[in-house]
Formats: sequence, structure tokens, C-alpha cells
Amino acid sequence: MAVGDSSQTSIRLEGKFGANVICWILGIGSLISWNSLTSIEDYYYDVFPDYHPSRVLTLVYQPFAFGTMAFAAYNESKIDTRRRNIVGYIIFFAGTLALILVDLGTSGKGSIGSYMGICSIVAAFGFADALIQGGMLGDLALMCPEFIQSFLAGMAAAGALTSALRLVTKAVFNDIDDGLRRGALLFLSISTFFEFFCIFLYAFVFAKLPIVKYYRSKAALEGSLTVSSDLSAAGIQTDLTQKLVDGYVENLQRLSNKELLFQNMDYALDLFLIFVLTLSIFPGFLYENTGEHQLGSWYPLVLVATFNIWDLISRYIPLIQCLKLESRKGLLAIVMLRFLLVPAFSFAAKYADQGWMIMLVSILGLTNGYLAVCVLMAAPKGYKGPEQNALGNLLVFFLLGGIFLGAALDWLWLIGNGSF
Repeated sequence: MAVGDSSQTSIRLEGKFGANVICWILGIGSLISWNSLTSIEDYYYDVFPDYHPSRVLTLVYQPFAFGTMAFAAYNESKIDTRRRNIVGYIIFFAGTLALILVDLGTSGKGSIGSYMGICSIVAAFGFADALIQGGMLGDLALMCPEFIQSFLAGMAAAGALTSALRLVTKAVFNDIDDGLRRGALLFLSISTFFEFFCIFLYAFVFAKLPIVKYYRSKAALEGSLTVSSDLSAAGIQTDLTQKLVDGYVENLQRLSNKELLFQNMDYALDLFLIFVLTLSIFPGFLYENTGEHQLGSWYPLVLVATFNIWDLISRYIPLIQCLKLESRKGLLAIVMLRFLLVPAFSFAAKYADQGWMIMLVSILGLTNGYLAVCVLMAAPKGYKGPEQNALGNLLVFFLLGGIFLGAALDWLWLIGNGSF
């Protein structure tokens, strides 16, 4: 684009704060439905005591997320990002509403039919998760790293907010008849409203911000075809199309997915290993393998809340430049060292009191958020728009692959304790 450096800088700064806020809210929307489900699993354990809800629902969720992301990563250059993200948020909205309707329709009674219905909705959540995570992180990779950090912080905020709200609703409804169910329904109602709000924000507000239009226009001039609907929604498609016709495309050649992956295999491996470890412990182990302690029925809720709070806090640490880890070897080394938490959790579950377990969960959450943000802020640098979008999708594919494997490995904690 034939504009001066000062003009470009002014455009890039215009609306940056608002874009950061919207990215944060959209990050919450990408996980609030799923986190609401995990936060009310004490209710599902009450309704379905023999079906391992925490582990089963997580394992149902992940194959659909992983499979969808594999398809999307392979075809990312042909998929319209705007439609992809809007469809994802609509599925989350409809699915959360459907959870309420299933509970109301069965009057909160546990049966294999209602459990299968919940599992079907969770499978749809997995599909929506892959659409949004890959779509949003691929899209934000075209822009500035702060947007990625805000989106990831929003994802962690979804967990922290739902955990805090779950503790409040448990305290309020604890001594009321049917209180556990009422708290769960309140939870799902709030999530349903929030997902609807995210549809509105993404569809009608985000695309029209000057800084977002600038980065998407720049990506289109570098050959990206995934931003066309967003540019059209912002009212600049006609001008951009004419520029493309006139030959303003800087370079339509791009690295293949294979070349991008080869150049960034360590980042992909980092994300895979981070979430393999995290999901092998959270949330199934925390609900079923930590024993009985003084906190009683509050204990798993406190552990989940502790993880989510530290996960949220840690995602802001990389904004402090001196604390941001950018060394590729350093990232991989710390990711590998995290696996020492496996024997630590095993020992604490058998011999330690609840204080030690809370400390370990804090370390798990702190390292999970910090390392994920460091990787995703560093990886897309030095590429053109289409390549950044492709790399963002590839990294999310490995992230979800780690989550999938971690959710499967989580079942190994049940071996030898008589739960099978």
C-alpha cells in the first residue's frame, strides 16, 4: 500500500485498545461453554455417578476438536475465516442452550438417554472449538502479538470466571433443596447469553475497527484469501479487489504447510507437550484421584479454581518484556521439565495433604498459561499474511492434538484404584 510510515503507524494504533478488549472477550467466548460444563461437573457426578463425567465428556470433546482442526489446518487457505468463526460461536450458543433444555426436559434425572444427549452436545462443542481456536489464532497471527495474548488471556479468564462463579453459586445454593441443579442452570444461562454477545461482537464490531481493517488489508495484498468476507463486512472489498486486479499483490508465493511446519517443529512440539501434560491431570485427576480432605465436596472445585486463576495470571506475564521467554531451546527445556509434575502429583495424591496438592495445581496452571502464550506470541513472526494464518492453524492443530492425547492418558490414573 502506498502510504507513508507515519500514516501506517497512526492506523495501526487507532482502535488498538478496543481490539485488545474484544479479543479478550472473544477468548472468553471460545471456552466459556466448555469451562461452564467442567465447572458444574460436581452436579453431573451427582446425576451420573457411575459414568465418570469429567473424563468421559473430555474424551468425547477432544476427537471432534482434533479431527475438525486437522481438516481445517489442511484446507485453511480455502476456508473463509469470518464464516468459520461465526459458525463456531453460533454452535457454542446453541449447544449451551441445548444443555439447559436437556436438563429441563428430563427434570434433572440421570438416564443413559440424557447422558448420551449431553455427550452429543459436547461433541458439537469440540467441533466449534476447532473452528474458533484455529480461525481466531490464525486470523490474529496476521496482526500483532498483543492480540494473540489478549485472546489467550480471555481463554484463561473463561476458566477463572466460571470457577469463581461456581464457588459463589455453591455457597448460595448449597443449603437449598435442588441447589446443585439450580446453580448449574444459572451457570449455563450466563454462558448462553455470553456466547450470543460474542456472535454480535465478532460479526458487527471487530471487523470494522481501523487497526483490524489495516492488518487484514495488508494480508490480502500479500495474497491471503481468508479475509475477504471480513473486508467486505468492513466496506472495503471493492477498493481492495481493484488493487489486486491492478497488480498490487506483493507476493502470491507462500511456503507450503510442510515447509512452515519444518521451520517451526519445536514450537509445535512445545504446544503438544504442554497440553499433553496439562490434560492428563486437569480436570479428571483433580475430580477423581485426589482423595478426601478437610474441604470435602469443595475440594475439587477449589483445585479447578486454583488452576484456572494461575493459568489466567500467567498469561499476562509475557507482557513484561524481561520476563518473556523467547529462546527456542529454553522453551523446549522448560516444557520437558514440566513432566516432573507427574510423579509429584502421584506422590501428593497418596501421601501429602491438600496444601501440597494446591501448590502443585498452582504450578501446573502457572506454567501452562505462561509457556503457551510465549510460544504463540513468538512463532508467527517473519512471515507474510497467508503464511501466518497457516502457521497459526498448524500450531492449534498440535495444541489440540496434545489435549486429545492428554485426555486419553488421564484414564491411566484409574489403573489400580478399583475404578474400572
